[in-house]
Amino acid sequence: MKLFHKNDTPPESYCQGDLLYWPGFYSNQQANEFYSACVEQLEWRQEQIKMFGKQVTIPRLQAWYGDADAKYKYSGLPLTPLPWHETLLTIKEHCQKQLNTHFNSVLANYYRDNNDSMGWHSDNEKQLGLQPTIASLSFGQERKFCVKHKCSGEKINLTLQSGSLLVMQGDLQQNWQHALPKSTKPLQGRVNLTFRNIHNLESS
Repeated sequence: MKLFHKNDTPPESYCQGDLLYWPGFYSNQQANEFYSACVEQLEWRQEQIKMFGKQVTIPRLQAWYGDADAKYKYSGLPLTPLPWHETLLTIKEHCQKQLNTHFNSVLANYYRDNNDSMGWHSDNEKQLGLQPTIASLSFGQERKFCVKHKCSGEKINLTLQSGSLLVMQGDLQQNWQHALPKSTKPLQGRVNLTFRNIHNLESS
């Protein structure tokens, strides 16, 4: 896997699985405005997922928005999209223009403090396709983002800044896992928006 920063020239092919990172995709003022709008206006829920045969409450709040047919399911949790919110549409358009791709949905996560987290996983559901492009926006508190190779155990840690854009694409989901761990020090809230394209398998 390769990590490309804002001023790097991305390769023509992403088949090895790559991370692209733009730390200042939005200004501090824009990031603060988007953070407040998301926290105050999105319909947050604390869901339960299935892990090792048991129902577990996830340690964060989340919301699923998108096109009407962008239904998604992970870890036994079915998600029916809420209609697009104006703020989410604005950010989606910015990402689509930057990456020259299309997204039909977004999974929003709200990490309220240092105790909220995301465990090790890959976004490799069939509905996402073999080589999904996922655009991840961060607003609010900086948090550590970890990536681990499934076979070698190699790890890469990044500090995701407010207003940053992180893109995962190519074979990354097949070969790597990622996580956002808890922290021992007090932290403020963070909103993470992960834009993706859901394929309707029933109609394909």
